[in-house]
Amino acid sequence: MVGLFIASMGVAFSTKAGLGTSPVASVPYSISLVSSLLSFGGWLNLLSVIQIITQVAVLKGKCNYTEIAIQTVLAFVYGYLTNLSVWLIRGIAVTGYPMQFLFMLLGCAILALGIWIQLKGGVAMLPGEAMNRAISKVSGKRYENVKIFFDILYIVISALICLVILGRLQGVREGSIIAAVLVGSIIKVYNRIFDKVRSGK
Repeated sequence: MVGLFIASMGVAFSTKAGLGTSPVASVPYSISLVSSLLSFGGWLNLLSVIQIITQVAVLKGKCNYTEIAIQTVLAFVYGYLTNLSVWLIRGIAVTGYPMQFLFMLLGCAILALGIWIQLKGGVAMLPGEAMNRAISKVSGKRYENVKIFFDILYIVISALICLVILGRLQGVREGSIIAAVLVGSIIKVYNRIFDKVRSGK
């Protein structure tokens, strides 16, 4: 739950920066700009359901359905936590590009920490990250590299939604692209630091 809340704060900081929200949240955020049917968190919940279904399909008989059930609950909690996190920092004024860039970097570091805590906790992860982990296990590819691939894919889909429907890029900017590469890389750094601390070297 701690990792979940930290991750939601990372998304909130990235969104507040105004340089494009985090990749995993970019598709629901872009859809929320063109449709008021659901809130940002609501569309995030819907994406989570799709990611859970994908995970079950990839793992097939090796799927842990207890974890899937926990993920489903966490997904909806995360949607509401994201709305809460956005609300908590609503009063912060982000003015000027340097401050926007700083908030974007903070968002990446905070999101990576939240994901890393969930990964190390080993109880259950958010559906998007669990889907990446499942694909990593089945394909033999490193988790961080799978994450980077899907983050870039989310950005492309978000950009297409904005360009086709809104006629302009909104919610997807340079910050989204930087985050697509940076978050996975920061998780690698957290892993190295953790391994060094644990080994006492």
